[in-house]
Amino acid sequence: MLPSTTNGTVVTEPSGIQIKFASQSSMTSLDNAIPASPTKSISSSLKRNTSDGNLMTTEIKEARVRVIYTGGTIGMMRNERNVLAPIPNALVKRIRKYPNMHDQEYAEKRFGNAASMAPLVLPHVQGELRRVIYQITEYVPILDSSNMTMQDWARIAKDIHQSYEFFDGFVVLHGTDTLSYTASALSFMLENLGKTVIITGSQIPIFETRTDGKDNFTSALIIAGNYVLPEVCVFFGNKLFRGNRTVKISSNALDAFESPNSPPLGRIGVSVDIDYRLIFRPCSVSRFTVHSELDENVGILRIFPSISRSTFQAFLSPPLKGVVLQSFGSGNVPSNRQDILDELKIAADRGVIIINCTQCAKGSVAEIYDTGKVLFDLGVLPGFDMTPEAALTKLSYVLGKAEWSLEEKKQMMQSNLRGELTSASGPKMEEFDLVDAVARSLHLSSPQDLGQLGATLFPAMLNSAVIAGDIPKINNLKSYGADLSGTNQDHRTALHLACHEGKIGIVNHLLLNGVSVHIRDRYDRTPLHEAITTDNHEIIQLLINCGAHLTGSSRGIGEQLCAAAARGSMKRLKSYQLAGADLTQPDPSGRTALHLAALHGHEDIVRFLLPFHENLEETDLLGHTALDYATRAEQNNIVKILNGDILN
Repeated sequence: MLPSTTNGTVVTEPSGIQIKFASQSSMTSLDNAIPASPTKSISSSLKRNTSDGNLMTTEIKEARVRVIYTGGTIGMMRNERNVLAPIPNALVKRIRKYPNMHDQEYAEKRFGNAASMAPLVLPHVQGELRRVIYQITEYVPILDSSNMTMQDWARIAKDIHQSYEFFDGFVVLHGTDTLSYTASALSFMLENLGKTVIITGSQIPIFETRTDGKDNFTSALIIAGNYVLPEVCVFFGNKLFRGNRTVKISSNALDAFESPNSPPLGRIGVSVDIDYRLIFRPCSVSRFTVHSELDENVGILRIFPSISRSTFQAFLSPPLKGVVLQSFGSGNVPSNRQDILDELKIAADRGVIIINCTQCAKGSVAEIYDTGKVLFDLGVLPGFDMTPEAALTKLSYVLGKAEWSLEEKKQMMQSNLRGELTSASGPKMEEFDLVDAVARSLHLSSPQDLGQLGATLFPAMLNSAVIAGDIPKINNLKSYGADLSGTNQDHRTALHLACHEGKIGIVNHLLLNGVSVHIRDRYDRTPLHEAITTDNHEIIQLLINCGAHLTGSSRGIGEQLCAAAARGSMKRLKSYQLAGADLTQPDPSGRTALHLAALHGHEDIVRFLLPFHENLEETDLLGHTALDYATRAEQNNIVKILNGDILN
């Protein structure tokens, strides 16, 4: 395990990789994940898809998950007095000795001599496509969740943002007491999220004989590594919830969390069952960003019988800017208490945003009683069915948006930003209307048969609509229950096909309907790879604007760059450049695209690549430079270019 780092310490890995950390943390190394200049911060100096060190060649598909260990019961261990306590820098060391959570044999084959310092490897999981390789970042100090603040939420969000492009998913280990607050806050702070973020913890530590910690942690890793769910989720008690819909319902039960007004997004039994129709997807063509400016001048005021006016006055006085008012039943307050109604009116007129939420565990506020309508008339906004945790953190997030006017902030509080509320009941969809018609003709009736038919039928029909460029048909299929992010038997989405076919209108429509740019098919290809294959620069740029980035083997990308240079394909090289590739990335033999362009006499390619190379003395595995290749191939003009005799 690496030593704790503070204030941007640079740590050199055994492989020679230098990693610079900007926040206080203790980290294990992740092979090739975050290479950076030793003199620049990560945010300004990252080079994508670079690698170093000797790794075994493997055809096993892998997923990389970053784990942020903030603290909580889940990581506690027994100290010398046999009392459970957080022990700094002990979690990773203990997991390395725990065969149910770390495959030491695979790690030694995968990382060689560096295995003792390498990332952890989850043992093989039957039925899952990818092996999960995970890195644990341990916060210093380890935090009790009761001590969590808005600054800690911002720290977690920034850590996810810092390494977003190098991991397939993220898991946050957290104490249970304020877990729902953190999950709700992160759901708003992580804007245009395209990858899976799961927050989990436990009631019993991982290393106890009886524990829910191991199942919660390993299940979160499996989902984060193998399923693209663009939400902040909570996993607990074999259920996956939308984070901003959760509440803690028990201090000692293993099923400690519930989502009272929204069904679970998934369940883990013998297999992982995700209900993709429930996933709330970002429907904008924008890159992932973090908004970390939260307004602390918010609070929760719970109404109770005979509450005094002085309590209202004290609570609503400046500098308070936002209030979650927990009222009775479906949103009621005493309508005969003009004194407290006057205080609410004064605060609302002063610009305080007041959100009315019910005290009930389930249900929503409504104007069905006169006592509830009174609040609406005073300017108190409905909180619909938001949890108090979601309403409070959303208020803090919205009030922190300096660019929004007061009216815009009020509108946002009533809008469904991250699936946190149900504002109205839309038309009920008979999800299997279309599937039923086909099923009847095939004499299928069981739920399993219907599910399999839908999973086969909808992707095929969507792909047909994509080929035809038929957006109305895509919309009709969606209305019948088709998941536009659904995959076929090769794990390809409609977006993969649209990118390959160069149909930018369809690509844009699918992105606006929340189809993920991060889903990888059976061959580990994302929609961005498809656009590169057809050199469609317009689609590449659109995908990049939506947060897409190159994935897979960096050496493999080097191989593709060399192949493009060898055949003189300037367009392909520019496709990779537009996609964010490092054009100096070598192939497995250590050759760069410049080596191959020099060998084959492509002067235009050489001139194009030269500005990307700071050192022309780079050699392949045989010790040859690009100049050596040009010299031996008698490419005299290129020799002059590389020697500087001919100006570029």
